[in-house]
Amino acid sequence: MNSSIHFVEIDNRVITATYRNLMVKAKVVLVDQASGQPLPDPVTTISSPLPASQLRIRLPDSVKAGLYVLQAFNAHGDKVAQSAAFEVS
Repeated sequence: MNSSIHFVEIDNRVITATYRNLMVKAKVVLVDQASGQPLPDPVTTISSPLPASQLRIRLPDSVKAGLYVLQAFNAHGDKVAQSAAFEVS
């Protein structure tokens, strides 16, 4: 099964993304593209059994301006999808 996650937009520090084929309990994290390090917050857990859906992720004030990607990990901790880079300002 090929999983995917796609950044759609960021508006008022809320990220909208779509995904396909992420299993229930998969985690989506925000990763600083420059360092490759995942941020501890926000972390979103997939709870819908639908094969395709949308996420809305509110960014805390601690997220600084820069380039980021979304990465999705299955319940075993394996990376299964990554979005294109996007800018947080």
